[in-house]
Amino acid sequence: MTYTIIMPKAVQKQLDALPEDICERIAIKVQQLAENPRPDGVVKMKSADNEYRIRIGNYRIRYEINDKELIIILLQCKHRKDIYRR
Repeated sequence: MTYTIIMPKAVQKQLDALPEDICERIAIKVQQLAENPRPDGVVKMKSADNEYRIRIGNYRIRYEINDKELIIILLQCKHRKDIYRR
């Protein structure tokens, strides 16, 4: 079963601001999430029930999984020093 990935405009802007090589690595990981939304190395966030984080070098992607509708919603894609600030 393949999940549908939803990327809001805010996340797309964050990706557009990143260097090209980092952006390519992130795009590959995001596509892999469609097949396996909980790969090795993923961390479940304590702040929410269905929120996860995956590490790509110094960058982090926060995302939410809806298993009933087979949807992954990307929440943020930022450098590790900025991702946890509210």
